[in-house]
Amino acid sequence: MPAFQHALELGVQVLEMDVCLSADGQVVVSHEPYMNALYASHPLGEPVLKSEESALNLYRMPYAEIRSYDVGKRGNRLFPEQRAVATFKPLLREVLALGEAYRKKSGKPIYYNIEIKSEPSEYGKSQPANVAVFSKAVHAVIAEEVDWSFVVLQSFDFQVLRYWHRVWGQVHLSALVENESPAFVLAELGFTPAIYSSSYRQLDAERIAFSHSNHMRVIPWTVNVREDIQKMIDLGVDGLITDYPNRSPKLP
Repeated sequence: MPAFQHALELGVQVLEMDVCLSADGQVVVSHEPYMNALYASHPLGEPVLKSEESALNLYRMPYAEIRSYDVGKRGNRLFPEQRAVATFKPLLREVLALGEAYRKKSGKPIYYNIEIKSEPSEYGKSQPANVAVFSKAVHAVIAEEVDWSFVVLQSFDFQVLRYWHRVWGQVHLSALVENESPAFVLAELGFTPAIYSSSYRQLDAERIAFSHSNHMRVIPWTVNVREDIQKMIDLGVDGLITDYPNRSPKLP
């Protein structure tokens, strides 16, 4: 929550987040479906060990237990600029409420790019066995908190995207891929998503032109180096996902 608040204060108008499910069906904002040893601490303060990660599966933990773990006070060695702050994995509804409160206070539109963290190998393990169960839980929270015109739903799992397209066709969908081409995405998905979102390393002018000619916006991930951010802007992307919004030349 402190990071999302800081991003808004920097001038960010799109918050990107990943969501998982708890054992009691709560939609939790978390990059992984487990407690990461890099930064998570047990309720009494001991660091989570790498050997404990698989046992600390969020889908097997009620949310009250998840919330008792700290995920900020140790910092994260992969992000040395990050300020160490005691915090917890919040519910999706809490993050959306934070953004909406900021929107009302500032008068600026705030958008949400929400990734359903899903992969077929994890069905029934760290997530429901059926993508419909996962999707319905996420859809219900978003529908209660935010106007859909401010939401993009993204996933690497094309089964998730196909389900959303079939059931809630009006939702803006983003196809996340590693290095697959936009042509592959169109053929594999069977419909045209609003956004083609690949690793920035795979993007070139040809892929961007193809996407635009097929009515897909292009939003690469995860662009963290200033020179790469500027290169993507120069190539004509429609936005980008970054861990360092303060490095963007578009922000004050």
